[in-house]
Amino acid sequence: MNIKKLLTRTLSGIVYIGIIVGCIFWGFQPFNWMAAIFAAIAIHEFEKITRELNPQTLPILLLDIFGAVSLVFGWMLYPLVVWVFIMLCRMILQLYIKSDTPLADMARSIMSQIYIGLPLGLMVLLADIWHLHAILAIFLMIWLNDTGAFLVGSMIGKHRLFERISPKKSWEGFFGGLAFDLIAAALFGLYCSEFFHLEIGVAEWIGLGAVVCIFSTWGDLVESMIKRTLNIKDSGNLIPGHGGILDRIDSLLFVIPASLIYLTILYL
Repeated sequence: MNIKKLLTRTLSGIVYIGIIVGCIFWGFQPFNWMAAIFAAIAIHEFEKITRELNPQTLPILLLDIFGAVSLVFGWMLYPLVVWVFIMLCRMILQLYIKSDTPLADMARSIMSQIYIGLPLGLMVLLADIWHLHAILAIFLMIWLNDTGAFLVGSMIGKHRLFERISPKKSWEGFFGGLAFDLIAAALFGLYCSEFFHLEIGVAEWIGLGAVVCIFSTWGDLVESMIKRTLNIKDSGNLIPGHGGILDRIDSLLFVIPASLIYLTILYL
């Protein structure tokens, strides 16, 4: 990677991180709207790479975007009811669209809601149940996992983690990311539990770090599988040097549901 590309990638990454951190500290409503915007963009990217977008498919795209945004606000009752109505409309709409693959068309719409809209909605729910700072802790561990996996993998990575799906990932990189996450989780548990509003012990923090690392890796691999199946490199080009929003939140889409389940079990 040349210096210009590296600089572009670094600057766009800083802006992306700055938006997320800024919205977290700004407050719940700005964060909720940020998640909704991410959902809308990611749905558009998903639809663009999985089907041909044209005037005939525009109503499908709009319904899928509205459905995902409704799920993001689904921690309130009325948006959840709206989502149910949108899903009914989506399946009825298929009756009036001439298509040779109606079942596949509906499956794409439903998958986009479950794959993108639901996890981002659960992220807002998690912030509502615990605190926005808890979401910050999860984001920090995702980013540290990516950093550790890249640094260790690029230096000593030899044994392929999942060559069929992602030839560049290595077991050394995975354990490097895991080490970064476990160290960060231990430090969070020792010194930052009150700040993150997660009053759990150090061992439970370390467990959360392991959950983030494992599901972050699986989330990345699933999106890699989708892109490899479609024979594309990136989901979009919104973020220079990084691809699309879907490329940046692929890990998050798996980490959030897993973290919510883990924390719910701890607090039962």
